[in-house]
Amino acid sequence: MATLELRNITYVYGKGAPYEIKALDDVSLTFEEGKIIGLIGHTGSGKSTLVQMLNGLIKPDSGKVLLDGKDIWEEPKKIRDVRFKVGLVMQYPEYQLFDETVWADIAFGPKNMGMSEDEIKKAVTDAAHFAGVREHHLGKSPFDLSGGQKRRAALAGVIAMGPKVLVLDEPAAGLDPGARRRILGRIKEYQKESHTTVIIVSHSMEDMAMYCDSVVVMNHGKVTMTGTPAEVFSRADELVAQGLDVPAITKVARALRKAGLDIGLDIYTVKFAVHRLLGGDGDEG
Repeated sequence: MATLELRNITYVYGKGAPYEIKALDDVSLTFEEGKIIGLIGHTGSGKSTLVQMLNGLIKPDSGKVLLDGKDIWEEPKKIRDVRFKVGLVMQYPEYQLFDETVWADIAFGPKNMGMSEDEIKKAVTDAAHFAGVREHHLGKSPFDLSGGQKRRAALAGVIAMGPKVLVLDEPAAGLDPGARRRILGRIKEYQKESHTTVIIVSHSMEDMAMYCDSVVVMNHGKVTMTGTPAEVFSRADELVAQGLDVPAITKVARALRKAGLDIGLDIYTVKFAVHRLLGGDGDEG
């Protein structure tokens, strides 16, 4: 596991130009080790810029990104080592697929880490199996794959490096409901087995509620809320005011309260709602 912390991070696009935009404004945040953390915010809130800070794709204008207590930019020539430890799967997988075959693409990271041929073979095979990349796709060009298949290949390429922190920007975007459940279920399974810290960016409130241990909310380059899914989604009015939504079951709970049946406003999954309706208290267990 690894401790990842942002300390007073600021970043400006187009600095000094008429279209200057402050993407991150004095952001301080600690990601809890060995947990799945959801990151939500409307378009332009700064969340995609933030995740690119985590493995050094973008360098902050001010502030520090700390990995296990060390500033990742303390030795700029070693920033590649940070990217082995903090793996990022981008929102658009075609941006990080480039080799002649899917096998070669997945093997790229392990090779650069200095793994032996046997270690590389095992890393590629295990990562491909985990991500749901079929064996007959491994010899294909990654650009011949469908959107969902590219997403799985990109995920496998990062998993093959065995990162301590896994960062996923919209990992289930464009997938049908069944495929969403499979890929996010695999990620949760991977996190439990490896105790990796996982950070997920998503517009789906249902995904955040179902798979995350905690949620971070961003708005206009600032962190506006942090907490468990129950704590965050119980503040529905504040989320809506920031241009966000809440899980459909949370809306049902609010409607039930108005109708005279109060099961609480901290309802965020159907399972939790059933638990409360059957007379359970506290967490769903």
